[in-house]
Amino acid sequence: MDRIRIVGGNPLSGAIPISGAKNAALPLMIASLLTDDTLTLDNVPRLADVEQLIRILGNHGVDYSVNGRRESQDSGYSRTIHFTARTIVDTVAPYELVSKMRASFWVIGPLLARMGEARVSLPGGCAIGTRPVDLFIEGLRALGADIDIDNGYVVARAKKGLAGGRYRFPKVSVGATHVLMMAATLAKGQTVLENAAREPEIVNLADCLNAMGAKVSGAGTDTITIDGVASLSGARHRVIPDRIETGTYAMAVAMTGGDVVLEGARADLLEAALDVVARSGAEISQTNEGVRVTRNGAGIAPVDVVTEPFPGFPTDLQAQFMGLMTMSTGQATITETIFENRFMHVQELARLGARISLSGQSAVVEGVSKLKGAPVMATDLRASVSLVIAGLAAEGETVINRVYHLDRGFEQLEAKLSRCGATIERLSE
Repeated sequence: MDRIRIVGGNPLSGAIPISGAKNAALPLMIASLLTDDTLTLDNVPRLADVEQLIRILGNHGVDYSVNGRRESQDSGYSRTIHFTARTIVDTVAPYELVSKMRASFWVIGPLLARMGEARVSLPGGCAIGTRPVDLFIEGLRALGADIDIDNGYVVARAKKGLAGGRYRFPKVSVGATHVLMMAATLAKGQTVLENAAREPEIVNLADCLNAMGAKVSGAGTDTITIDGVASLSGARHRVIPDRIETGTYAMAVAMTGGDVVLEGARADLLEAALDVVARSGAEISQTNEGVRVTRNGAGIAPVDVVTEPFPGFPTDLQAQFMGLMTMSTGQATITETIFENRFMHVQELARLGARISLSGQSAVVEGVSKLKGAPVMATDLRASVSLVIAGLAAEGETVINRVYHLDRGFEQLEAKLSRCGATIERLSE
């Protein structure tokens, strides 16, 4: 199993290309199930989750082809992939595939809308919380689907097709908003989704669906309206730059000091997070090339944050920000409101010398003057990269185990950091 070795203490300087967003690419890929024409997606990142979803879509009959840079090239710039679901050969998404990636459950919306049926395994638990699928089920029922739970599978039927309806999410859910928006594109009549997620990835999917001939309006607000159409066509669409990767590297620069341009990044996709990084002492500016982040060596100021749905501070940057706060000049409180059990990185950061105490949904971080390298273990995707951020500033050697979590969401992380002066390498056994 691969590990990552870091020798901390080097400031970062140079440029890091920002990849396409994983959280945007996955629903866009699933949208290919809605049409028998080809959907071409540009800027698709090379990630374990993307490769897994390609296998899952293949199980349903989706063909794909790739063109872009060669696999051996060292760059964050991503691929163009063509997806063609000419014929849906299977409407069953089996447990052995869905259990490996929760987002694969989202195929239920397009399969039900196009084929009138879907049998999709319940995704099961998750290291950072249960993330139940009841919002998906109730939302699809609002569109006229008959849904049963049978031996761990969600069995959905709409033999006469889905019908437009009105559904108000009892809580904001990005995944459920994706699924209902896709399903409603082929429903008869108008669908109104209230209290919908507002994330940039939702807007990116809506833009793609509209390019395919859908009639979606209001994406980016809390009310999305979809007027159903009889069929969708192919299209070409670009995945937005990854705002979580952007925020992660911005925090890495704030942690180590230095001057880095995050090429292709868009500040408007994560204003709340960049504002917090700026308040910690970094300077951030949008340039023609992307987002520039600098810190001249002054101390890291403590900042309190609360995770919130977009446009608030994203839960997917909570662990990274905690890593930054471990070396602040005071006390910072970080409150997690989106997922339960998303503080598993606390114990691993403590192995590096961090002082963190937990109280319910909040973590209180007492900044220390130095961290010391140690062997640590990644527990989930975002937790793993928080250890990278801490390791970049720690004295001596940090070895991060179970880095397959990193490969799910960060394209060529060690290559991007090493080209900016970090001493970081992958150790393969």
